[in-house]
Amino acid sequence: MSDTTAEPKAVTGFLAGLPDPRSLLAQAKRGDVGLALGVMTILVVLIVPLPSFALDVFLAVSITLSVLILMTSLFIQAPLEFSSFPTLLLIATMLRLSLNLASTRLILGHGHEGTSAAGHVIEAFGNFVMGGNFVIGIIVFAILLIVNFIVITKGSGRIAEVAARFTLDAMPGKQMAIDADLSAGLIDEKEAKKRRKDLEGESAFFGAMDGASKFVRGDAIAGLLITFINVIGGIVIGVMQQGISFSEASHSYTTLTVGDGLVTQIPALIVSTAAGLLVSKAGVRGAADEALLGQLSGYPRALGMSSFVMVTMAMLPGMPTLPFLALAGGAGALALIAERKREKAVAEKTAAKTAEAAEAAAPKEEPISETLRMDDLKIELGYALLTLINGPEGSDRLTEQIKALRRQIAGDIGFVMPPCRLLDNVQLQPNEYVVRIKEVEAGRGTVFPNLFMVMDPEGRQIDLPGTHTTEPTFGLPATWVDPSLKEEAAIRGLTVVDPATVLSTHLTELLKANISDLLSYADVAKLLADLPKEQHKLVDDIVPGSITVSGIQRVLQGLLAERISIRDLSAILEGIAEATSFTRVIPAIGEHVRSRLARQISAANLSPMGYLPILALSPAWEVAFAEALVGDGDQKSLAMAPSKLGEFVGAVRDGFELAARQGEIPVLLTSPGIRTHVRAIVDRFRPHTVVMSQAEVHPRVRLKTVGSI
Repeated sequence: MSDTTAEPKAVTGFLAGLPDPRSLLAQAKRGDVGLALGVMTILVVLIVPLPSFALDVFLAVSITLSVLILMTSLFIQAPLEFSSFPTLLLIATMLRLSLNLASTRLILGHGHEGTSAAGHVIEAFGNFVMGGNFVIGIIVFAILLIVNFIVITKGSGRIAEVAARFTLDAMPGKQMAIDADLSAGLIDEKEAKKRRKDLEGESAFFGAMDGASKFVRGDAIAGLLITFINVIGGIVIGVMQQGISFSEASHSYTTLTVGDGLVTQIPALIVSTAAGLLVSKAGVRGAADEALLGQLSGYPRALGMSSFVMVTMAMLPGMPTLPFLALAGGAGALALIAERKREKAVAEKTAAKTAEAAEAAAPKEEPISETLRMDDLKIELGYALLTLINGPEGSDRLTEQIKALRRQIAGDIGFVMPPCRLLDNVQLQPNEYVVRIKEVEAGRGTVFPNLFMVMDPEGRQIDLPGTHTTEPTFGLPATWVDPSLKEEAAIRGLTVVDPATVLSTHLTELLKANISDLLSYADVAKLLADLPKEQHKLVDDIVPGSITVSGIQRVLQGLLAERISIRDLSAILEGIAEATSFTRVIPAIGEHVRSRLARQISAANLSPMGYLPILALSPAWEVAFAEALVGDGDQKSLAMAPSKLGEFVGAVRDGFELAARQGEIPVLLTSPGIRTHVRAIVDRFRPHTVVMSQAEVHPRVRLKTVGSI
């Protein structure tokens, strides 16, 4: 049996040295190879003579390319979409100049044979434009050359030059604007990169257009010189070498030269117009027809005035009435249509705003899920206290004081408290208010919006006429007096407080007492995210390997419960990182963090004289507490007899009363091991008392012992 598979035969002989046609076809399909072949063809035309039919083909290609460039310039949305225009302009100019040289070779070599010597395209242009009179052809060609060179090319070049200069000058400012938008979060990194790339492309484009405009100018000058050379040289060659008459030579060579000039200058004029449209479009977005017609028809009054002027022109003696009246009617119709469109747009916009307002004003049924939402902080007011919210601008309104309070607490405590919701409650007494934290009542009081609260700094009752009451914050005796007695009370040295300040002061103390309950998981996460970048590595080291965010939340809540600011969050995190190396118990971590904040805690409790007054726990009580601790390691709890606890409470009260008679407000000083247990007991009957351990006293703080328990 024979094998039916045919193997390709090897190519031998002369054909073996030629390239494979299939390989050439595959290479030609590639865009880069095709462009390179096209440019090489243009260069070859400069050297190798072209037959007339080939010249016709290349002239048709030149005209088609010019029209394509013009149409693309009209339809693009922005100049940067046609960033390859300078390259195309150079290629089109080279193509026209090479065709000029090829046509010159044919005109001078075969012009004596007739007007078809340089191809039918040049002959058709010459005969059509000249109409049998070469003088007319020369004049038309000269006008086209002047329009292209002086008007379009010069204007386009100037616009490109100014645009390039202004674009380069504005580039630093635009880059700074992009960076500012990125920093403000208005754009992301991807959009910023895109804008920077567009900015670089815009500057490069207008810079290239500034240089490319010189191509068109040089092309126009070359066309003028080539035409002059062709006419003079053709007549000399026809008369002296070919032996034809001067008139025949003038007619033949002039027709060919003018036709050649028109064939090359018309594409040059088209490309120049495209360049002018492109550089003059800067700042106009959209296709040329949309931009121009949209802006021209956007002012109906301008169209109406144009119609009136054309009617006036039609009425002048000797003027053709029909064209002006037709144009006037068209302009008037456009004005009417534009005005109706504008009125319709205004009506639709007004209707949309009305619909939005009606939709916003329409009562909406509150979703059931809204009943599950809790307000972290809320103040309910009786109807008589609504004037504290709706008072005149510039007065001490409650809302302004709450804003200032939130700012103050943020600076003192270290985190922004949640917004305070104000609402009326008809179930309350007219002058009563209630402060709720996490929907639970934290405090209430009574204020009179048209009166002033007067208090004696020494805590005695006021003898001024008014309504005697108790100040809601500290429980001191006070009196609500008429505004006419305000100056008299101030002269007596009494403290005068307006109603909004009374309420905001009460709110301040309630917040300080319950601030730890308001620090949520989300607040802690935001505090960690807002840390400086150099602190993020510390957070990554301890979260979640050593401690969770909820663990950090519990540590911070423990500090806030004893009114210690968490503003120095970096030092707190360093203390947590140290503590988690030997314990994972949250109270123990909190105690170690307090020792790291010794400077801050000591400074917060200094007396006006600059020393730290202390009320020391005696060694006997130290031993008693140490012996009452049960449990292992950090998991110890206090198991002290109730009688012993009662004795301790009495001793603490006596010690602080004795210090108060001395004019001191001391801190209770204990050993580190029992501080938390002592604090838990003292907090029940003296919640504002500061309990410090010996590890929390900064070494450079001056101490003054005012007593011992």
